[in-house]
Amino acid sequence: MDFLRPASWEEALAAKAEHPTAVPIAGGTDVMVEINFDHRRPEYLLDLNRIGDLYEWEVGDDSVRLGASVPYSRIMENLRSELPGLALASHTVASPQIRNRGGVGGNLGTASPAGDAHPALLAAGAEVEAASVRGTRLIPIDDFYTGVKRNALAPDELIRAVHVKKADGPQQYSKVGTRNAMVIAVCAFGLALHPDTRSVRTGIGSAAPTPVRAKVAEDFLDAALEEGGFWDNGKIITPSVAKQFADLCSAACNPIDDVRGTASYRRHAVGVMARRTLTWTWESYRGARRHTEGAA
Repeated sequence: MDFLRPASWEEALAAKAEHPTAVPIAGGTDVMVEINFDHRRPEYLLDLNRIGDLYEWEVGDDSVRLGASVPYSRIMENLRSELPGLALASHTVASPQIRNRGGVGGNLGTASPAGDAHPALLAAGAEVEAASVRGTRLIPIDDFYTGVKRNALAPDELIRAVHVKKADGPQQYSKVGTRNAMVIAVCAFGLALHPDTRSVRTGIGSAAPTPVRAKVAEDFLDAALEEGGFWDNGKIITPSVAKQFADLCSAACNPIDDVRGTASYRRHAVGVMARRTLTWTWESYRGARRHTEGAA
């Protein structure tokens, strides 16, 4: 196994173009596990740790440009207001040591359906900044996952950053695991309210071959909130609406049985998380609305 260690982003892109099978490594929290267990033996490892741009983030008017290697701990500390769903997801990642090393770029590159960041990125509406010697493009998060541990990157492309829309409403994240830390998700669920567009987005992890959105559930809830005037009147969402939303989220799953959980349990758990996160986010929205009206 050859070890490539570029000193700049340009050198990294050139190395990836020359060696398309090279496996990028930054935090190494996924790659090294696979190598240590002989699940993967790449011909080349492409070390990105010397490229400082990957560890930086920029808060714009509408979105955050998050470098691929920004550690989860930094997201928790610095971007809780702008990216609350992703910050909550970051809290659930492994241990403090892993949160200080791992970043969202690694989660995306591995594209495991159980990756903790995926549901939050789907719910927030993110774009992946992919680059090669041929240029740079933005891949919508909905188009990024193409199969089990497969993504839309070309062989010569690297992930440079993720562009995530700043929260315009409450966001939540929930995860089921066999214990509270150092655990792969049995299933996970992310939810984001977008009052500016009067829409809802979801993200489901570890309950289908890829991370997915529950689009039918989103469409149902969008219509129910609009027809009931909920965005304007701030009323409590009725139990029947919450239950239907939860059932549709469960139906969006296509899980498997494995050592961490059965398919039926995953479907049930996703429904429970959908109902709970909807309750939590809507209560936050109602509280913020009352506060705004009171201030006025």
